[in-house]
Amino acid sequence: MSFYANMYQDKLCNPAEAAKLVEDGKNLVMGMGAAMPPVLMGAIAERVKAGEFTRLPVYYMHASDAAVKTLLVPELMDVVKPHPLFMSGFDRALAKKGYEVGKEYIHFVPCAFHQAGKLLTEEIGADCFIVQVSPMDRAGYFSLGTSPDYGATVVRNCKRLIVEVNPNMPRTFGECLLHVSEVDAVVEGDTPLMEAHHKDASAEDEKIAGYIAEMIPDGATLQMGIGGVPNSVMSFLSNHKDLGLHSELFSPAMVDLIKKGVLNGKRKKLFPFKHVYTLALGDRDMFDFMHDNPSIVGYPVAWVNNPAVISKNNDMISVNGAIEVDLTGQIGSEFLAGHQFSGTGGQLDFVRGAYAAKGGKSFIALHSTAKGGSLSRIVPKLSGPVTDPRMDTHHVVTEHGIVNLKGKSMQERAELLIGLAAPQFRDDLVTEAKKLGLL
Repeated sequence: MSFYANMYQDKLCNPAEAAKLVEDGKNLVMGMGAAMPPVLMGAIAERVKAGEFTRLPVYYMHASDAAVKTLLVPELMDVVKPHPLFMSGFDRALAKKGYEVGKEYIHFVPCAFHQAGKLLTEEIGADCFIVQVSPMDRAGYFSLGTSPDYGATVVRNCKRLIVEVNPNMPRTFGECLLHVSEVDAVVEGDTPLMEAHHKDASAEDEKIAGYIAEMIPDGATLQMGIGGVPNSVMSFLSNHKDLGLHSELFSPAMVDLIKKGVLNGKRKKLFPFKHVYTLALGDRDMFDFMHDNPSIVGYPVAWVNNPAVISKNNDMISVNGAIEVDLTGQIGSEFLAGHQFSGTGGQLDFVRGAYAAKGGKSFIALHSTAKGGSLSRIVPKLSGPVTDPRMDTHHVVTEHGIVNLKGKSMQERAELLIGLAAPQFRDDLVTEAKKLGLL
């Protein structure tokens, strides 16, 4: 047995033993999405049920199905205190259950994604980090696989580190590697990774995507968010040449373009021929494509989402969504119906980074209406916090067209944005714009 294999065996323990390393009242940080460790979460949940904790603050982003079934369940909320840095559908559902019984189950932490690692390690304090990793190689290295994101920072700045080794986690490159000597305890599992299946694009999505695709040149570097519009944009790019990837998210639609030879990174200025990501959300086929693929490189979100880094890519293209846009160009992407709906994420990072790049463009895409056409998403004033300030907004796109707000006066912005609204709302928006002194 090799030196590192012996070290692995020395640190290997059963889940119950590993769970004892998590201390009462101390901050527990969990890997993101597919990197959440199911076996460890289950073992910690058993300790909570046994009354071994009085309070357990838990910090994370994008809870997995396993988390929802083990540690983050309503019956444990008197002890477990979830602190998501981004509100997912699960977090909204759990918050609602708390409201129904007069309790605060969710403690949302506002966060720009590129700052997540620093917040967790310097401001909050990562007393214990639990994360799912790929099997160890002969040199003693695990891989963070789908989730270098904040994990790559936290693994080296937490007080205790427990890894769950899962053969289903792809082995990826970049700054995804973690050595067994850095780990306090190892457990093993083989739970299938959390998969994210993206819904089919609507007719509105495809129309919006068509406007955006026309403005993407050959050789551009892409960042795409989640949803029907980004997926549709990529479907329109099959005849483009030499596109590159520098994206917060790696998704199945990107795999399709790589296989077609469209996404090859040939003209990238930063890491040519490499597909750069910080978080991967997708299906088993995508994970298999990533595994041991040297062209796919993951880096900490502090680097990938840093606007100064993003701007080093020529013709940087950023495509993200929004909930609403006001008549001055302010973007609201995280608040809906009086409640926190999602979070800032990395949207503002890429809005700023793309515009700062030579030839760069950012696009905020949204349907013009909601609730079956009964509500306008072009609004006089935002209903919640500003995600992207008006001076940062570049292009806004709905199914009714696309506008560039850079260099436009307040009056010009109002006129352009009203033109993106559904026709039945335009007269009312003109009236409101006049009341606000915009027209």
